[in-house]
Formats: sequence, structure tokens, C-alpha cells
Amino acid sequence: MKKHMGEIGLFTIAIIWGSGFIGTKLALDGGVRAIQTLTVRFFVASLILGTIFFKEIKKNISKESLRSGALLGVFSFIGFSMQTIGLVYTTISKNAFITAANVVIVPFIGFILYKRKLDKIGIISSFIALLGIGILSLQADFSVNLGDVLTFLCAFGFAFHIFFTGEFTAKYNAYVLTVTQFVVAFILSSLLQIFTKQVHISATPTGIMGALYLGIFSTAIAFLLQTICQSKVEQTRSALILSTESLFGTILSVIFLHEVVTIRMVVGCMIIFTSIIISETKLSFLKKKVDSPAEER
Repeated sequence: MKKHMGEIGLFTIAIIWGSGFIGTKLALDGGVRAIQTLTVRFFVASLILGTIFFKEIKKNISKESLRSGALLGVFSFIGFSMQTIGLVYTTISKNAFITAANVVIVPFIGFILYKRKLDKIGIISSFIALLGIGILSLQADFSVNLGDVLTFLCAFGFAFHIFFTGEFTAKYNAYVLTVTQFVVAFILSSLLQIFTKQVHISATPTGIMGALYLGIFSTAIAFLLQTICQSKVEQTRSALILSTESLFGTILSVIFLHEVVTIRMVVGCMIIFTSIIISETKLSFLKKKVDSPAEER
């Protein structure tokens, strides 16, 4: 049991992140506007993590780490803002699975920016993901839901965030990068909130609790668990476990919000989820079976 604590922790994170889609929906339905939800989320996460890791941040802070953290904050803001606004116009299930497609976008960022080689499996998984998104999002007249378009943009924001996180964490302190990005995302959310004249929050207790849940559990606590657990679990396995966030988001939305799931949605979600598994494993489990000698009887 003890040797699997890392995997159990990662599944816990996936469940928390999956429940975050419900938290966002409760916040929006409770009168907290999309941008206000982001502001509360990033403020709470910045406050909690900044307080806990203050000494660690003070000891490792530098201009370069602040610049890198700020860039992550911009991409984090783009990802979360598009995801949250997209959820106003689409369902939790579609929002969750289209967001999860970000993992198949990441290799293309490396190819475009740094000319890193693309493998065939990565290209195949990307086309499979696009097929799944098409089945999930396209209407009978081939029109696309606005929420799905915004969520697809969110997937790009998170893909850039994942890519540059991998680049920066090898050079700079993880706590400095994380708290900096949350502070920057909070500032951007606040500025957008002022610009759109959404400063006054008039929400129900349920709406406020939904926004606070996102800041405390889906952001601050989930990050702490992720930092601890990912050091104990191999990278590919970690990515696969965390990708079940979309699956848990759908299951929890059906249980608690009674969201209606159609056959078409199930097929689209399964195709996207398959593309994620292919992208992260590179079908290594099949190669092992082919390469291993047959057992003698």
C-alpha cells in the first residue's frame, strides 16, 4: 500500500481537478461572473502558497525566475479564463475533455519553437484528438458551439503552460515559478475585472463557496499534492493518471448536477481519451508484448 501512495495521491488530484469543473459551474450559476471567479481563485492560491513557501521563495527568487513565472502566469490566465468563460456556453463533460486535449498539442509547440522532432505516434494521436473534438463539438449543420471554441483555445493556453513549465522547472525553483504565476494571473484577472466593470460581486453563498473551492482545493492544495506525488511516480504514469481529470469531471457532473450524457458525447470523449493515452504511452505497452518472447508451454 505504501509504495502506491504516489499513484493514490495523483488519482486524488485528478478527482479534485475533476470536481473543479463542478466548482466553476456552481460559482457561475451562483452569480459569480467568469472573470470574478478567476480573480478569487488566483488570489486565494497566491495567498495560501505564498504564505506556506515564503522562506523558500525568498531564498531562491531571481529576476530570471520572476520573468519565467510571469510568462507561465500569462498562459495560466489564458487557459483558465478561456476554460471558465467557455463553461458558460457548453457542458462540463465537453469542457473537461476538450481541455484534456492539451497534452497532444505540447509536442507541436516544441517542433514550432525549437525544431524538435515530431514522432509518428504524436501526429497520429493529435489527429485522433481532433476527430474526437469534432464528434463532440460539431452540430448537425457543422456549426460549432462558442463554448467549445473557447475551450479549445483554453487547451492551447494550457499546452503552452505545460511546455514552458517543463522548460523552466529544470532551471528555477518550482515554488517561485508557481506563486509568481498565480500572482500574475491574479493581477491580469483583476485588471480585466476592472476593465469590464465587474468589480462588484453580487453572488449567492453557493457561488462564493464554489469560487473559494477552486482557490483552496483545485489550485493550492492540488498543487501541493502534485509536487509531493510526482516525485514518487514515473512521468508517463503521472501524466496518464492526471489526465483522468476529464473522466472524473464527467462522472461527477452526472452524479451531482444530473448532466445528460448522449451517445455522441460518450464516443467523442472516448476518442479524445484514447488520443491522450496513445500520446503519453507511445504505445509502449504494445511494443513490450511484441518484443517479449512467447512463453514456452
